[in-house]
Amino acid sequence: MRALLVLVAHDLRQHLRDRSVILFAVVIPLALSAVFSLAFAGVDDPQLDPVTAAVSVPDGDEAATAVPRTLASLSEAGIDVTVLEVPADEVTAAVTSGEAQVGITVPEGYAAALDDGTGASVDVEVGEDAGLAGQVVVGVVSSTVEAMERDATTIAAGAELGLYGQQLETLVAALSGGGTAPAGSATDPEGTTADGAAGGAAWTVRGVAGGQLSLSAGIVAGQAGMFLFFTVGFAVLTMLTEREWGTLARVRSTPIRPWLVPLAKAVVAVLLGTASTTVLLVAGSLFLEGVSFGSWPAVMVVVVAVVTAATSVMALILKLAGTAEQASLMLSVVAISLGVVGGTFFRVPDEGLLGQVLALNPVAALGRGLSVTAGGGGVADLGPVLLTLLGFTVVLLLLARVVPGRKDPL
Repeated sequence: MRALLVLVAHDLRQHLRDRSVILFAVVIPLALSAVFSLAFAGVDDPQLDPVTAAVSVPDGDEAATAVPRTLASLSEAGIDVTVLEVPADEVTAAVTSGEAQVGITVPEGYAAALDDGTGASVDVEVGEDAGLAGQVVVGVVSSTVEAMERDATTIAAGAELGLYGQQLETLVAALSGGGTAPAGSATDPEGTTADGAAGGAAWTVRGVAGGQLSLSAGIVAGQAGMFLFFTVGFAVLTMLTEREWGTLARVRSTPIRPWLVPLAKAVVAVLLGTASTTVLLVAGSLFLEGVSFGSWPAVMVVVVAVVTAATSVMALILKLAGTAEQASLMLSVVAISLGVVGGTFFRVPDEGLLGQVLALNPVAALGRGLSVTAGGGGVADLGPVLLTLLGFTVVLLLLARVVPGRKDPL
């Protein structure tokens, strides 16, 4: 252990004296983050025009009223939506005349259609002047209706499986919305329905917890992720330079275990990478507007996992490269490639098989992890991200072990 600490302390002193390490680890990524944030200022916070939605819901249908209640709650998210309740035969006229930009008609028997599983069609009309705000309203209505249909199906299935009374109440309460409990199947042996005297479970509307980095925060995270490879590269690739200068041979001639040398390089890489990434994220939070990453203990867990994954990439490069120049070229190609597909300069969609494969790299994982923490998530919510990084690290280390390369042990 003492030998390892000596090697780590020596390498840390060498790197901290190297101005290029500070330049690539902190100065350049922070400067680029500031420039990109200024260049795209306001892009992630578009101003939505006020929108009026003409809504028709059947009288006494508790499930149908979830739609206008959801629209009315959009004001809390900064979207100015006016809900205009009109009869069903006046919705189209309101949209055509321009009185409303969006028209929504919930049919008669909507709750009953949800209960019996036949499906209820909600008609949505979009006016020519709806704009972006109108599209947001349409998306909210579509999501609300889909959520209610899923919840109604779940409640009906629970009733068919024999749930009743308090059991069915618990199921209804756990859902984002609920339909009226199926009257027959929700009755227990004593004849009481799911919510006792009420005779049904009313639909409710609740927010869905999630996280999404602002544009500026995404830029900071992307720059930190890409330049992280250069930072850990400085620590790991010095092993090639030391070989060329004969330093490595002299170190190995001392009475220390051979594997301590690469282990010391990896430890230094993790320490430098963690320090530089933390400095960048903290500086971005302090000096750039709209940048926040949530709970710092959870953020640090993500950072250490990402730095470890990036270090495993360096282990593979170290195995393949014959000289320091070759390793530097490989490092640049890998860092820029993973940075681009990981969302350093722009957000990359993760739909489809190709998108999911591209999202496995550490830069993309850093963005996803920080999105979770920015949305209020803790360490327990980072499970998928941490598992992705663990798998990435293990695969790269195995490749570094089995891929043919130079004969010296890593």
